[in-house]
Amino acid sequence: MVFRSALLHTCFAVLIVNSVGAAAPPNIILVMADDMGWGQTGYYDHPVLQTPNLDAMAAGGLRFDRFYAGAPNCSPTRATVMTGRTNDRTGVLNHGVPLRPQERTIAQALQQAGYATGHFGKWHLNGLRGVGAPILKDDIRGPGRFGFNTWLSVTNFFDRDPLMSRMGVFEEFKGDSSEIIVDQAMDFVRQQTAAGRPFFAVVWYGTPHSPFIAIDEDKQDFSELDRASANHYGELVAMDRSIGTLRSGLRKLNIADSTFLWFCSDNGGLPKIKPATVGGLRGFKNSVYEGGLRVPAIIEWPNGISKPRITHYPSCTMDIFPTLVDVVGLSKPSAAVPLDGLSLKPLFSKELSHREHPIGFRHTNRTAFLDNRYKLINTKVGSDRFELYNLESDPTETNNIIDQQPQIASRLKSAWSKWNDSIEASITGKDYPENEVIPADPGPATWTEVEAYRPYLSEWKKRPEYRSRIK
Repeated sequence: MVFRSALLHTCFAVLIVNSVGAAAPPNIILVMADDMGWGQTGYYDHPVLQTPNLDAMAAGGLRFDRFYAGAPNCSPTRATVMTGRTNDRTGVLNHGVPLRPQERTIAQALQQAGYATGHFGKWHLNGLRGVGAPILKDDIRGPGRFGFNTWLSVTNFFDRDPLMSRMGVFEEFKGDSSEIIVDQAMDFVRQQTAAGRPFFAVVWYGTPHSPFIAIDEDKQDFSELDRASANHYGELVAMDRSIGTLRSGLRKLNIADSTFLWFCSDNGGLPKIKPATVGGLRGFKNSVYEGGLRVPAIIEWPNGISKPRITHYPSCTMDIFPTLVDVVGLSKPSAAVPLDGLSLKPLFSKELSHREHPIGFRHTNRTAFLDNRYKLINTKVGSDRFELYNLESDPTETNNIIDQQPQIASRLKSAWSKWNDSIEASITGKDYPENEVIPADPGPATWTEVEAYRPYLSEWKKRPEYRSRIK
C-alpha cells in the first residue's frame, strides 16, 4: 500500500538548512528510556541505584528538574517527540495506537535537510501491542515511512537477546538490549562521521520496561530487593553503562562537542518496583499526576549550551521538534498544523523564569494543563471534575486548591477549554489538507493477530520472551 499525504507538500514549509553565515549544524541523538521514573537517577540520590554516566552527562549539560513526557505511557509520548504535537492530535490516543501517515515528523524534516537518519530500538508507533516483534519491511507506519533512512527496530518493548528487524530483515542478537542498540547506533554514527554527513540518531531503549531481565553482575547490588525490582534496577545499570559507551564513543570520534545529545524517559515510573521510582511525586505511569508525567531529562551539547546547570523551567517532549528546528536553522512549519511545543534554544544561554504558553496533556479522556507553577487537572473530559495544584508550594499534589483560587481556576479553565477544542478538531482530521483522516485510524492490534505475521508465528512462539502477554 502506497500513501502520500498532501501534508508533506502543503501544510509544512519546505525545510532546508540555513547555512548562510551560520555554523555547521550539530549532529543530533535522541535517547529515551522506557518506564524510567523521575527519581531513578544517582543525581537525585536514589537509595539503591547509581547512574554514574547519567550523572556525568547531567554535570556537563543542562539538567531539567521539571521535564514532562507528553503522555503517561509510551506510544503517545513517542508521537509527541516525532511531531511536536499533543498525542491525541496525531491519533495516538493510547499505547499501541498508530501514528497517522499524514503526520510530519522531525526525522522527515531533518532527512529533507540533508541529515542521515537512523532509528534503533523500540518504535511502538505502528499500532501493535504485545511483546515487541520485528517490524515488517512494508509496514506503512514503520520508521522508514516516517523519515528514517536506516532502522533496526521492534514494534514494542524488547529485552535480552532480542530479535529485531533491520530494514525488514530479521536479525537475532545476543546480550543486553540497551548495549546492543547503542553499539548499532554507534556503527551508524561512525559511518556518517567518516562520510562527513550530519546525522540524526534516535535510540529508544526497551529498558527498564517489563519483563525485567538482568545479568547477575548488574543486579548484585540489589540482592535485598524482590526479584522483579532487582532485575528492573539491574536493567538500569546496563542502560547507564550504555550511555557511557555512547558518550565515550562520541569523544573518540572527536564529535562530542558538536553533537546535540538529549536524554529523557517516555513516562513516569512503575508502582510495584521498590524502592519507589518517582522520587516522592504523586502517581505513576498511566497517571496525569506528576509521577506519571515528570521524567528525568538532560541535554548535553558543549558547543551550544553556554554553561552546565540545572533548570527548573517547565519543558516537555512536545518541545523536542521545535527546538531541533530552531537549533539546526530550518524554516519553521506552517501554522496550518498546530504545534504544542516551543523551542528551548533560548534556555541554552540563560535561565527563563516564565513559560509563555501552557503545556497540555491529554490521555484516555483525562487532561492536565500546566501553566508554570499551576496545574489544572480534568479527571474526565466532558465533565466538570477539575483539580488545581500549586506545584511550587505543593509538588506532591496533596492540596487541591480549586475552591480557594477561583480566579486562577477560571483563567486556566478558559485557556484549557480553547486548547481542548482544538484537540477535538485535530482528532477528526481538521489539521490536514484533506480535512479528514486518510487512511482511517485502524486502532491497536496485537501483532500475533496480524495476518502479515502469520508465517513467522510458529517459530516465534518457541522464543520465551514472546510467550509474554504483558502490555
